[in-house]
Amino acid sequence: MANDDKTEKATGKKRGEARKHGQVAKSTEVNGAVVLIAGLVSLMWLGPKLVAGVAGTMQTTWSMIASPHEVSSAAGLHDLFVVALHVIETTVMPIAGIVLAAALIVNVAQIGFRPSMTPLKPNFKRLNPGAGFKRVFSPKKVVFEGGKALTKVAIVGAVAAMALVPMLTNPNAAVGTTPSALGGLLDSGAKSIIERVLIAYALIAIVDLVWQRRSLAKQLRMSKQEVKDEFKQTQLPPEVRSTLRRRQVAAARARMMAAVPHADVVVTNPTHYAVALSYDGKLPAPVVVAKGKNLIAAQIRRIATENEVPIVPDPPLARSLHSSVEIDQMIPAELYAAVAQILAYVYKMAGRRRIAA
Repeated sequence: MANDDKTEKATGKKRGEARKHGQVAKSTEVNGAVVLIAGLVSLMWLGPKLVAGVAGTMQTTWSMIASPHEVSSAAGLHDLFVVALHVIETTVMPIAGIVLAAALIVNVAQIGFRPSMTPLKPNFKRLNPGAGFKRVFSPKKVVFEGGKALTKVAIVGAVAAMALVPMLTNPNAAVGTTPSALGGLLDSGAKSIIERVLIAYALIAIVDLVWQRRSLAKQLRMSKQEVKDEFKQTQLPPEVRSTLRRRQVAAARARMMAAVPHADVVVTNPTHYAVALSYDGKLPAPVVVAKGKNLIAAQIRRIATENEVPIVPDPPLARSLHSSVEIDQMIPAELYAAVAQILAYVYKMAGRRRIAA
């Protein structure tokens, strides 16, 4: 169905199903902004303690090195290790803990605490290098993500430049100041730049979050007919819905089996999977007209044998076709070569049989 027909907002059921499959509105920019802010705030809070701890550790280390006999023994090395570990526990680990907590909190705040195991289930489509490359490096995605990254860098860079340029154009302000006053001046300038950059980054994150939510809502839009069908299903008793589903599955399976006698070839595992392909030359690629595994695969092979449809064992291709192509869909481009070889073999054998007859 065309996307233009999908004008209705997604129902709660549709949104719930999307969430189960890991399809949620999540902004990586919000995550980055919150983590960056948490890191900088923790550094400002624990910075003096971190500097003092590192300075104390260096003093202790150099004093121990000045007396080689103190570090040449196992006890001396142990004392040095304990000092370094203490500094890490009291300075670095609290900062890392704050950043980790911020990352967890912002993720839960965006999508809620509703863990789903569906995205972790094995999916052979994602193991296909060709499909993965197209998904990650598609021209549309590369242009969009690249443009978004460049825009973000340009905005943040412009904000930082606006805060830095006045300092560079007025160098006389630091003339005659004492070293301590100069340090305070540099600290004040650095804080001013950081504050403005953080504000700009936070605004970018908010805009990105709004866009992500609108984009997901657009993807999940439904047609009026889909809304009506879902409403009918939810209003029916569970027994009736179950019966309708069984009838729909049976009807779909009957239509699929009826297409097997007209297929050009059936690719098998050879016992677990069976995929029937048809190619009439009108479409750019062959179409999967039937597929199944175990008992359904056996039924497809039986019908193919009864109607003299060629059966070709090719386990890798059969598994790939079964997992990556739906009924009445054309095969993907990465499987063209393998399917073309099988069709060429089938047509060649059919030609030989005609000549022999």
